[in-house]
Amino acid sequence: MNTLAQSIEGTNPALNISIFAAFVAITLLVVFRASRNTKTASDYYAAGRAFSGPQNGIAISGDYLSAASFLGIAGAIALYGYDGFLYSIGFLVAWLVALLLVAELLRNTGKFTMGDVLAFRMRQRPVRAAAATSTLAVSFFYLLAQMAGAGVLVSLLLGITGEVGQGIVIAIVGIIMIVYVLVGGMKGTTWVQIIKAGLLIAGAAAMTIWVFATYGFNLSGLMQAAVDRAGEGGEKLLNPGAKYGESAMSKLDFLSLGLALVFGTAGLPHVLMRFYTVPTAKDARRSVVWAIVLIGLFYLFTLILGYGAGAMVGPEAIRNAPGGVNSAAPLLAQALGGPVLMGFIAAVAFATILAVVAGLTITASASFAHDIYANVIKKGQVDSKNAEVRVARITAVVIGAFAIVGGILAKNQNVAFLVALAFAVAASANLPTLLYSLFWKRFNTSGALWSIYGGLATAIVLIIFSPAVSGSESSMISSVDFHWFPLQNPGLVSIPLSFFFGWLGTVLSSEHNAAKYAEMEVRSLTGAGAEKATTH
Repeated sequence: MNTLAQSIEGTNPALNISIFAAFVAITLLVVFRASRNTKTASDYYAAGRAFSGPQNGIAISGDYLSAASFLGIAGAIALYGYDGFLYSIGFLVAWLVALLLVAELLRNTGKFTMGDVLAFRMRQRPVRAAAATSTLAVSFFYLLAQMAGAGVLVSLLLGITGEVGQGIVIAIVGIIMIVYVLVGGMKGTTWVQIIKAGLLIAGAAAMTIWVFATYGFNLSGLMQAAVDRAGEGGEKLLNPGAKYGESAMSKLDFLSLGLALVFGTAGLPHVLMRFYTVPTAKDARRSVVWAIVLIGLFYLFTLILGYGAGAMVGPEAIRNAPGGVNSAAPLLAQALGGPVLMGFIAAVAFATILAVVAGLTITASASFAHDIYANVIKKGQVDSKNAEVRVARITAVVIGAFAIVGGILAKNQNVAFLVALAFAVAASANLPTLLYSLFWKRFNTSGALWSIYGGLATAIVLIIFSPAVSGSESSMISSVDFHWFPLQNPGLVSIPLSFFFGWLGTVLSSEHNAAKYAEMEVRSLTGAGAEKATTH
């Protein structure tokens, strides 16, 4: 078997491409229609705050459920059972942090970006520059992972071989993404995410019911079939420890990963920015509740799909297929419905990547245009209403170009560490600073800068010197070993350190604006003055 250069046996690449092309054509039509009302910065960044809570909740689930959620978790459950499902638990519990601590307060206090919230009671220019740096770092690493994932999926499902062929497809994905963002802004991107969420959840639901019906709607029977198919040692699928229970270090690794997942979600810039697309804080709350329900439902589906793949395809076939663990869901689709269902799942996987990269690109471009250009370079004195939007569009093209080049360079690398880095950076740099800003009266500019830059630097340095980058066969650079940090994910160390840096930077500075904090507290809790501040 020729690694990734070979598509899964029995697939129909022409059918897969046709279904994907139909999705792109329909969504581009929707984006062009949505773009007719995109005139001001509020339209471009926040969709004119015209989406209801349920609509935004569906879009959030579309933004959040990446290819890793669909392909990776199903495969992890198929191979590791209980330990694979722990990913789902971590991703879902993270939304409670977002709901209880961040969503409503953020919507009441901010305007377009995370930098708005942080700069509300502090010195504008240094804090906005730091927030934009963190946003761009998280978005770029997440983008790299998605673009590299596109290369893997292309090889797996469409049978496009060779370095040049995969590179061309990554470039096509990038160009379509740039068109979505340039033309439709947040409104067009939101509709793409709503369509993609509907397709993804419908596809997963259909496969789940099909698998469940095959085993007489008996969960115990399905799990037993997966255990039997796994052969000797198959009972490990039903118990903790198949992946993370081998040693004390692997258990610590899981704890570190769990912390990054739970705290990283509430600090992901492209998730935070979605709270600004609704008219009120009540709608922000409702959108998170909708997102929790849809994402929770989807992760329950992955439990059935994972054990279904284990039972109907088998761990051996999954490991040996092109793409390894990521091939579990497509192989299950083929086992259930042949090439047609597989073509639909292939299209959904591509739609997933397109929607996520579009959301990341608009977030990164908005952060640069609004925080760096409008408030740092122009000091809030933007020449015209459209100048900021023009800069955002130029930034989107530049970021898209970087993502295409980065995705082509990283397509054969281990992309897991890129996702881990994005979550770890979001959890280390963004969340501590946000929580301090919203809840600690004494917090000041110095504390914010120490927290953001300290968390960012710590997370990136620990990842670079971790086993994810060097020192093992699964590392990004497997030929050398310069790792000294023992954990794959730095969250266990970098998150507490970021909180410490924020505290230390604050107490070492005498700056304190009690009146501004009181104003922020009233606005964040009641929404008073928020509507006036968010109109453009």
